[in-house]
Amino acid sequence: MSVVPDWQRRGVGSALVRAGLAACRAVGHTVVIVVGHPAYYPRFGFVGALPLGLTSDPPFPDEAFMVAELTSGALRGRRGIVVYGEEFRELAIRRRSSRSIA
Repeated sequence: MSVVPDWQRRGVGSALVRAGLAACRAVGHTVVIVVGHPAYYPRFGFVGALPLGLTSDPPFPDEAFMVAELTSGALRGRRGIVVYGEEFRELAIRRRSSRSIA
């Protein structure tokens, strides 16, 4: 999710996240995973995924790989690898390349 700069800090992003989480709940999802800004998503209930036993393929920075339980305890006793599609794989490669150049 992203919001064009002219509309940032107006509540648009928060409204989109809340609507997305509500839609996920409505169709019965119990967990939502994001790769996002670690200072932004915790306000919506997201926490680090690694301490809960989840890893990602491709790997993303630990602080950006987050999960929210939509149903309390949904991750209890679960561990695993979140496998992302090719689009995310390309994003992860670009992020690693840009960090090595800087």
